[in-house]
Amino acid sequence: MFPMIDLIATGQNIVSLRKHAGLSVKDLQREFGFATPQAIYKWQQGLALPTIDNLVILAMLLGVTMDDIIVVQAGTPLDKAS
Repeated sequence: MFPMIDLIATGQNIVSLRKHAGLSVKDLQREFGFATPQAIYKWQQGLALPTIDNLVILAMLLGVTMDDIIVVQAGTPLDKAS
């Protein structure tokens, strides 16, 4: 069994950490140099995860570690047929 990243909980965590840091979505958009805020909204909704590079930057901007951002759920059984 391997742990899995909980996308929804991670997204909620990003929202909470962003607000705690006093940053808006527009602030993050500007810092990342994104043309639109869609990627950030996808992270917050649990529809996508930041790339590793963006996760490093996000952690720096929020004043936390990458481990503080990602929420891991309990392991699930491996599919033996794979």
